[in-house]
Parts: sequence; structure tokens; C-alpha cells
Amino acid sequence: MISVELKSRHDFAEWRDKARGLLRIGAHPCEVVWQAPGMPHSLFGQSPDADGKRVASGPMISVPNAFIDLASHVICHRDEARFARLYQLLWRLQSSRGLIANTIDDDVRWLRARAKSIHRDLHKMHAFVRFRKVGEEAGREAFAAWFEPDHYITDLAAPFFVKRFHGMDWAIITPTRRAIWHNETLILSEGGHKFEVPDNDAIEEQWRTYYGSIFNPARVKIQAMQSEMPKKYWKNLPEAECITPLLQQARERVTRMQENELSPANPRALKWQTNSAKPI
Repeated sequence: MISVELKSRHDFAEWRDKARGLLRIGAHPCEVVWQAPGMPHSLFGQSPDADGKRVASGPMISVPNAFIDLASHVICHRDEARFARLYQLLWRLQSSRGLIANTIDDDVRWLRARAKSIHRDLHKMHAFVRFRKVGEEAGREAFAAWFEPDHYITDLAAPFFVKRFHGMDWAIITPTRRAIWHNETLILSEGGHKFEVPDNDAIEEQWRTYYGSIFNPARVKIQAMQSEMPKKYWKNLPEAECITPLLQQARERVTRMQENELSPANPRALKWQTNSAKPI
């Protein structure tokens, strides 16, 4: 068996370099044991060149762009089998270039399902990170946020926040990773703890006010709401404190809306509609 040690749980470039080396020595997927931080170690594995007999050889390695796009996201999934499954796909693609388009293949289905989970997690992080002001320095406001993603997506998500909040300094801290944007420089490092971020600030009241103002009691669909905003995120969302009271008041508010008479139409608007109407 060949044991491959990875320093990172989500670095696609590192995995790709290791996988290329394995392909060059003809290492079959069944021969390889992948190990990353937090994973159990193999007792009998050896490094790819440990026996001194296997040397790099073979043609240039290439894969479809679609595999690169999917694999660079799936490497961030928590599935411990991801390193081995991705290598298995890479191995198969060397003899079957069209494999990635076969949506009923078990490996391809696994790949696309994991990629879908990552994209969903990214969407939730983009939507539910809530910054709290922690200070100001040299005319730049500084903010911090705590978030708990399902997967190792902080590095993937960081460019979105750099683009959106380019003009302020901020830090997003997760249990496994942190992204810091300071003086227009992005720093990615190890994770942290929730106590590093303030419990609240003045902006949170603005979130509650905004959420209450856009809440439409006549269009409440609880299951759909919880699908888009799962309860696991509520504890870190200031506006989530308003959800239960708003839901409790929804039926009463709808009844009041139905009982109120419709306001008369604006006569100027009616006149404009009449004048602008043209026969067909």
C-alpha cells in the first residue's frame, strides 16, 4: 500500500500534485491510502517512492476542465473518502475522457452530488454571515463575524466577501478556518472560537428592523422558509429573534389586512392609463 500524507484537508493544489505523482508511477487507486489532518493513519502504508523501485513515467496527464471545476470544490467536502474517490475518477479519466459526462456513473454521481452540497453551503455562507463592528482604524471600519459552515469552504467563500466589502476591514472566523481582510490584503489561517467575535452591536437592531419591515404575513410558507434559512443558522442571525413573534402574529395581521378597506386609486394614475392606452 502507498500512504499519501496531505497537510491540508481542503487544498486542491496539494491533492492535485500528489495525484499527478501517483499517476506517473502507475499507482492504482486500490493501492493508495490518503491521509489528511484529523483522519486515522495507516499502519502499513509507505510513501510513493519508498521502495526505490517505482519511478515516474507515462504520458502527460490531462483531464476535462469540468473535472477540475468540480474537484476543486469537492475537495472541501467533509466526506473522508473524497481524496480517494477523486483519485479514482482521475485514474479512470485517463482512459475514458468522456466519463465526466456520464451522469449515471456511480463515481460521477458521487462527484456531482458532493459539488452540489458545496455550492449550497457557499450560498448559505454568503447569505447568513452577519458582521459586528469591532472598531475603526485609519478611517477604515473593522468588523468580525462568526460562522459555522457544513464543509471546509472558507477559502472558497472569501473572494465573495472581498469583492462585496472591499472598503472595510473584516474577519470571518469559523471552527476550522478564518479569513481576514486587512489593508486590502486577504489572510487565510487556522480557525478559531465564537468568543472572539462580539455578541452584538448597533447594526443588529438595523437587521431586526429591516427583517420586520419586509416580512409579509400573507405569504408565509414555513417549510420553504426553513429550507432557505435552516434553524441551525438562527443562533447567529440577529433577525432570527424576530421570526417566532412574527410567525405568531401572522394570522392576526392577515385578518386585519383583509378587513381593511382598499384605498381608492390615484385619479392621476387612472387618467394617465386612459390617455396612454392605444387601440390594437
